[in-house]
Amino acid sequence: MRFSLHKTPFLCLIAFTFGSKAQNIEINTNIASQCPIPFYANIAEETGKQANDSFTILSSTSNIKKGEYATFTGGVTLLNQDKSIVADELSVNRNTSTVNANGDIHFQNKGIDIFADTLNINQLKKSTALTSTSYQLNGSAGHGSAKEINIDGNGKTMSFIDSSFTTCYDPVPDWQMRASEITISSDKKSLEAYNARFSLFDVPILYIPYLTMPISDERQSGMLYPKISTSNSSGLEVEIPYYVNISENMDATITPRYMSDRGTQLITEFRYLEGLQSGQLDIEYLNKDKKLNNNDDSRYLARIQHIGTFSERFRAHVDYTTISDDNYLVDLGSSQFNSNDAYLYQIGELAYFAENWQTTLKLQDFELLGNHQQSYKTLPQIEARRQQTFDDFDGIFDVYGEFSSFDTPDLTKPTAQRYHVEAGLLYPMVTPAWFLNSELKVLQTNYIQQNIGNNSLLEKNINRTLPKIRLHGGVNFDRNIALFNSEYNQTLEPQLQYLYIPEKDQSNIGIYDTTLLQDDYNGLFRDRRFSGIDRIAQANQVSWGVTSRLLNAENNEMLRFSLGRIVYLNESNFDEANQDTLVDKSALAADIFLHLSRNWQFSSDIQYNTDLGVTNKSQTTLDYLFSNNQTIQLNHRYTRDVSGESLEQMSLAANVKIAQRWQLVGRFTQDLQGKRSIESYAGLEYSSCCWGIRFTYHRNINSKIEDDLNINENRDAFDSSFNIQFVYNGINSNKSSDSVGDMLNSSIFGYKRPYFLNN
Repeated sequence: MRFSLHKTPFLCLIAFTFGSKAQNIEINTNIASQCPIPFYANIAEETGKQANDSFTILSSTSNIKKGEYATFTGGVTLLNQDKSIVADELSVNRNTSTVNANGDIHFQNKGIDIFADTLNINQLKKSTALTSTSYQLNGSAGHGSAKEINIDGNGKTMSFIDSSFTTCYDPVPDWQMRASEITISSDKKSLEAYNARFSLFDVPILYIPYLTMPISDERQSGMLYPKISTSNSSGLEVEIPYYVNISENMDATITPRYMSDRGTQLITEFRYLEGLQSGQLDIEYLNKDKKLNNNDDSRYLARIQHIGTFSERFRAHVDYTTISDDNYLVDLGSSQFNSNDAYLYQIGELAYFAENWQTTLKLQDFELLGNHQQSYKTLPQIEARRQQTFDDFDGIFDVYGEFSSFDTPDLTKPTAQRYHVEAGLLYPMVTPAWFLNSELKVLQTNYIQQNIGNNSLLEKNINRTLPKIRLHGGVNFDRNIALFNSEYNQTLEPQLQYLYIPEKDQSNIGIYDTTLLQDDYNGLFRDRRFSGIDRIAQANQVSWGVTSRLLNAENNEMLRFSLGRIVYLNESNFDEANQDTLVDKSALAADIFLHLSRNWQFSSDIQYNTDLGVTNKSQTTLDYLFSNNQTIQLNHRYTRDVSGESLEQMSLAANVKIAQRWQLVGRFTQDLQGKRSIESYAGLEYSSCCWGIRFTYHRNINSKIEDDLNINENRDAFDSSFNIQFVYNGINSNKSSDSVGDMLNSSIFGYKRPYFLNN
């Protein structure tokens, strides 16, 4: 039966979610499966009727009086636009333009399901009221009750009187908010609560006269989760971030950070996005550090980052950081850098890309932390590269040019301008079965060096010309084999490289941007031993290597083993660790990866000196995934020569589920040479459907940085901290931050997750 009134606007509540700042989140299917959200079938679809602007009423019986008054009983359903109502009894009065319903009412629209004892729709006042209600937000865990719910005529505002809200489903919710009134506005996309009282396990813990929260996935201004911690370095710490949604493409986060031993620091983050341009500005400021006795200067860190593309060919990149003092990161810490970082990178770059050539203008500097030797800055460095193909020749003409101006604040060190050109022919031949790359080039470098000391070997004007010949080829073999009742594809990939560069005395050239590269397996087939061009190492050498892989039916790599070394054909090559020792071959470089099963993975790389019978460098990692989201990783690192000292460390990282909702995370790093602990980290997290709490303990060795401002004071050898963080799992309880990854990455060494361990 159809009973027509004039058009009634009604509520259209699309979404209701907490979380105001855009964050990287992932679906935690484990939590979702444990915390199912109630689902209610669509009332309109169940009837098979099409809702429109008029009221469509379905019932078992009806009583209509002169088209002015009607009463419907027996499984009554009302459909109108996007709202549906089910009730035991419903009456319509055209004289007063009202609709009333009683008994077991179910009100539904796109955003909410409401269950009530009574319902009243007043067309004249353009309002809807429900009493003695309970409600469930669609698609989320948010639910609660209210003495009365009022909806305005245009359907954009809902008011919950004497109401409660929670995301927990236990008879006594783990947490709950009660308020004298909660107002939800679809225009503002926010929730306003008056006289809000929060309780944990039915115990009142907090009263807030007024608060607002976002109710959609869109960014909204408001408070983020607070963080409370204690440490030997700063005492009690409390951080309360406030997020500001400035505009569609700009936002900011302002975080007051109270430290009982040091004072209150202000941390700000500003982000912007405009077309293909994006960037971030971070400023951290502490007016006076109360823990420092001999220095009243303010302490700060400022960093600007920008990346953008102009038109189709220009790209800009800026990353500049400045800091008040060398011990800022050690004392105060920062999310921008690690406390053990030794320098701050400062770079500005503008690049232009054409069809077959490109050029880059770069300004680069480093802000060193501590009394280390000052590095050089390039102001500027200009690079250009062009590759030209030929119609009747498969080779490529390749030319690279560079101009660099090196300067330093150290007046005792030389400065320089460097002009460098590499030009020659490349002849690549590549097929699925084999490859052979040939290269013939001439390297021309000119230096103009200034501020040279009287007893220095450096010369003012240097011209260096070197030819380079390189031949690099390899073959790919494969076969099908059966191992352990499984079929595999095995490959054998030998490769060989010959490299020739004549010897040239370069002691009259300063070192401006050059350092020795590592000789791992992949490094055997590089065409240089140094990162820069202040030193171009002589080469008359053959590099050989062979790799074998096992691939399963899904083409996943189950085993990889690589072995190789460099054989020197000339007689003037020196050992990297001992420049007084002549060698005829490099260390033996090996790399192995073993995917033992779905749960086990092993990887290792090593450089072994066969003449001396010692290991130069090695790193080994063993990972075991013994259950979903539960991993153990054992890592060993060794280097024979780091500034004349050997380095050997072992670390153990693990995350283990110890109970239904309890997760334990730990990382421990030991210095095996010094026989001392470098870092200990432990985290314990409780997480339910609707909330969680995280406890972490961190003890790590402090960096010792000597500076000129006498800020290296009141610092213990180790710093210990304890952290408590409340985690609200939100209305969308099937979404959660990667808490395990967050905690593991809080350690100073971070965490390397194997690609196949999808935890």
